[in-house]
Amino acid sequence: MAQQRTAALAGAAQLELVSGVIQLRPEDAMVEAMLRGWRAQQLSRGLKEDTIAGRERLIRRFHEFTNEYPWQWLPGHMDEWSASLTGERHLAPSTIRSYQGDVRQFTEFLIDGRYGWATACEDTFGTHPVAICHEWNTIAHLNDYEGDPEARPFTRDELQRFLDYADDQVDRAVRSKRKGALAAYRDATLFKVVYGWGLRRTETSKLDVVDFGRNPKARQFGRYGTLNVRYGKAKRGQPLRRRNVLSVMDWAVDAARDYVENVRPRFGCENHPALWVTERGGRVKPSEINARFVAYRDALKLPKALVPHSLRHSYVTHLTENGIDRRFIQQQVGHECDSSTALYTHVSDDFMNTALSKALNPAFDEAPTGKDR
Repeated sequence: MAQQRTAALAGAAQLELVSGVIQLRPEDAMVEAMLRGWRAQQLSRGLKEDTIAGRERLIRRFHEFTNEYPWQWLPGHMDEWSASLTGERHLAPSTIRSYQGDVRQFTEFLIDGRYGWATACEDTFGTHPVAICHEWNTIAHLNDYEGDPEARPFTRDELQRFLDYADDQVDRAVRSKRKGALAAYRDATLFKVVYGWGLRRTETSKLDVVDFGRNPKARQFGRYGTLNVRYGKAKRGQPLRRRNVLSVMDWAVDAARDYVENVRPRFGCENHPALWVTERGGRVKPSEINARFVAYRDALKLPKALVPHSLRHSYVTHLTENGIDRRFIQQQVGHECDSSTALYTHVSDDFMNTALSKALNPAFDEAPTGKDR
């Protein structure tokens, strides 16, 4: 009975290896069978095709790096590979840990006795795969956020300059009567929405017009009281997470409403669902958002530490400076842990001084300063 269960288990060697067939290159055939088995095992667990394909590509790269077969891999191979990812490719710790996790899952699949791969290798090659990922040669997940430490939010003055410059591009295009005024207006509004609702690039790119909705607690915003983010960042191997972001900045709502009702129709894409459409009738891509951001930032000679994600950081920081409850902000940006929100927050010296004054003098209750847009 135990053999029947093993044979029926998705990804088992018995299901992937063709018995009685002489392979010209048995080592390569075994590797391909292992990858097919791992794919079947992941599919049986409900993982997405994109996730599985990415993991397989990673394992093939590791195989190429070691120039050894999986049943010959040793912990030293992981040491050398991790060192190359750090010293030669200069990858972020979170990326390296993710890569290491893929190799760990593959090797753990191979040494799991239920799947029979260790026995198959022993019978064919006289050796078997072993665990190669251990605490001493992989990166532990110690923090919820491990982004680039150089990334930072905009100051309020920098943000004002950036958004003003985006608006100026619209005025210049209109005055010169040149092509591109609609695209410039779209981009100016897009950046306001990124900041006004604390979004990521991909989340922004995949917004549809129907994602705006009403909030009965904020009737003044009409049908722009909430924003349904359907493509939120997913945990590895899991589906995308959705969240509803409540509108809190009236100027951002005004900008979004004006774009949707008065500008977007002029693109001639009535039947396209996307909120951000191109002049050729397509959906604006994250790479295009990044390119326009960099062009505006560099034209203003702002620090290169500012990246599109800095607008999202700014949303968290500025709401914190304005005294908004941290738990509310955490829900708005879709962070599971408060520590992630805390690491997004870089409040100004003025805010810290105000907070200190309040702590020393409870009667001090000066309203937060800062130019609202």
